[in-house]
Order: sequence, then structure tokens, then C-alpha cells
Amino acid sequence: MEKLYGEQTKLAEENFRLEWKKVNTGLIYAMIQVKKAVAVTYQKLLSEKKELYEAMEKSCDLLLRGIEKNNIEGMPVEKVFVTDALQGGAGTSTHMNVNEVLASFTQKELKNKQQVHPLDDMNRGQSTNDVYPTALRIAAIQRLRELSEECAKLQTALQEKENQYDGIKKLGRTELMDAVPITLGNEFGAYAQAVARDRWRLYKVEERLRQTNLGGTAVGTGIGNSHKYQALVIENLRDITGIGLARAEYPMDMTQNQDVFVEVSGLLKALAVNLTKIANDFRLMNSGPDGGFGEIRLAKMQAGSTIMPGKVNPVMAEMTMQVSMKVMANDTAITMAAAHGEFELNAFLPLIADCLLESLELLTGTVRLFREKCVKTLEAREEQCKKQLENSHAFAMEYIEKLGYDKVAELVETSGSDVEVLRKKLEEKDKEK
Repeated sequence: MEKLYGEQTKLAEENFRLEWKKVNTGLIYAMIQVKKAVAVTYQKLLSEKKELYEAMEKSCDLLLRGIEKNNIEGMPVEKVFVTDALQGGAGTSTHMNVNEVLASFTQKELKNKQQVHPLDDMNRGQSTNDVYPTALRIAAIQRLRELSEECAKLQTALQEKENQYDGIKKLGRTELMDAVPITLGNEFGAYAQAVARDRWRLYKVEERLRQTNLGGTAVGTGIGNSHKYQALVIENLRDITGIGLARAEYPMDMTQNQDVFVEVSGLLKALAVNLTKIANDFRLMNSGPDGGFGEIRLAKMQAGSTIMPGKVNPVMAEMTMQVSMKVMANDTAITMAAAHGEFELNAFLPLIADCLLESLELLTGTVRLFREKCVKTLEAREEQCKKQLENSHAFAMEYIEKLGYDKVAELVETSGSDVEVLRKKLEEKDKEK
């Protein structure tokens, strides 16, 4: 089958043959949206090249549809955009892969009436250093919106459980030790608040991603194109993506510094932390069912053992925790990569892009599955909650105000594990007061 890319892509394919995974498709999609904005811009600025850039625009549309269907001229996307996710050169190989494929499509669209050059034509007025980070911002925003929506749905599901279980009293715990009476609804309400913060943070951080250095070319100074192009290309990209993009006040800053991706990753890590906390609480409350806390019952998703009949594991909670660990690891990689930008460029953008988009996609799927297969399907074991509360010393705290901390502590100590003995002693001392 005919190769749609050229010599530079072949070299990159050979040099970075890690046999691991290809560049994230979302990044490729966003990069082609950038190219479409360029094509529309040059139709207005270069009348003598209008036919060429009309063909380029049509080619972009063909590729975008092909990516959506994972079918580009009978080939899956990874057979057309072939560069490995991790590569040297700040993403130049991926950018050239796009340029060469786009040149091939545009050449066909023109029916060979004129020669199309992947650099002179497809890359006119551009550099990897402004196209790649712009595409990453677009791809990140598109996925952030999806994740924020899933977080909103998870928040709602937790709030529904809060209302449903508001009347179920249970034993609260601190440091895994008996503490004070609460309701099961209280716990779910706290989970919902944590997720609500995550949702809001992710929604707001989009503002920082909307600024782009597109038009800044190599180092952000705009060398190689006009001010008119710089203004118009952002306007066209805004229309194509439906995102309120704006040209950065100081494009060189965004060419040099990638801290905004560290910020976004940090918020993803915060979500991962909250998901870990909630999922692990579910595991503990589900533990047993006879030898553990047994306060909730997670839905039976699959057999839990090849040797112990009837054993069922909290697999959805465990999956959620593992994804969260992966997101935390990705955050460390993004932090290190962003810190290693030198002078006017960061050479490690491919690692930042791969880790960030992977975290966004993993979290989006995980939050959805956790909501559908864990939160919405779990059930309260009300009798077990009541039993554990009644068999605890949690009620003793109510007497501290009248009897004092030391006296209550003494009565708890001398009563041992007999709750009824403690209750009688406290009532007697209370009457004496």
C-alpha cells in the first residue's frame, strides 16, 4: 500500500523505533486543525496561491474525518501518522509527518496541476515551535471539557447517595480507629464536595490554555511571517476549533516555558488523589463481608479468585486507584520535562504531550466507569452500620462537657469492651452531677 508520508517521516520512524506507542491521535487531530487555519488564512493573504490553499483546506477536512473514523484511505491512523510518542527534536518529527501527509493529500486534490512542497507550502509561516504547543493546548482543552463533564456527573451521583443514605447512622473513624457517630450520607457528601472542587478547577484552568504562541514561529518573535498573518490565523483557528483562543501577549514566553502544562497536570493529580481516597474508602467499607467493616456492598462485577469460590473483589475501586497512580507518575514526568527547557525552547514537549493527554484520557474513562459501575451500583448495609455503632464507645464523647475529658476517659478504660457497662457508669455519673 502506498505510503502517504515522505523521507523525513521515514527517518523518524527508523530513528525512534521504540515499538511502544504512536503519538496521541488527539494531538494529530488538533495539529491538522491548526493547518486548516493556516490554509484558510493564506487563501485571503496569497491570492496567487489561493487554489493551493483551498486544496490544502479540503485535505485537512479529509484527514480530520479519516481520524474520526480511524480510516485514512483504507489504513488505520497509526499507519499514516507513524512517529513514536517519544522522540527527539521537540516534536519536529510528528510535525513533519503531518506536513508530508498533508502535502500528499493536497497534491492529489490538485490533480498534479502544481507541485506541493511539505515545507514551502504546508509549513509556510510556521515552525514546530509554535504549531506543536498550540496543537497540544487545543487537544488538552478538548479533553479537559470531557473530563470536567464526567466529574460533574460523578459529583451528582455522590450527592444522590448522600441524600439516599442521610438517615443511616454509622461509626465515624479517624486514623482507622473508632471516633464519633456520623451518617453514611455525611461521608458521601464529603466525597461530592471534593469532586466538585476538582470539577471547578479543571473548568477554570482552560483559561490559561487558551493563549497560544501560534504565529511566533521559531522562538516567538514571529520571524518569517507578517503581523496580518499572526492575527488572522488565530481568528481562523478560533472558528475551526470552537475554542476562545487568543494570541499570547508575549509569544516567546510560551515558546520557552511550559509551566501551564505542569499546572494542568497538577490539577489532574489532585483529582487522582481524591479518587484514590474515595476508592480506598469504598474498599475498606466493603471489606469482609464477614471479617471486615462490611458497611457497604459493592456490586459483584466478576469472580475474584481462581481458588476461593464465591470470593468477589472490589475491582472497580482497584482500577480507579491504579489509574490514579499512573496519573501521579505522569505528573512527575511532566514536571521534570517542563523544568528541562533550555533558553528559547523545550526539547521535551513530546513527553509532556504524551503524559498529559494520556492522563486526561485515562481519568475521563475512569471517572465514568467508577460512577457507572461502582458509585451508582453500591448498596448500604444499614444493619451492619447500626451494629458497629452500637458496639462502640463513640457515644461517650457526649458526656465530656458535663463530666470532663479525664473522667470520661477513666470510665471508658475501666469498662473495658462492655458498652452497656460504660453506658450505665456514664449515666450514673451524669445524675450525680
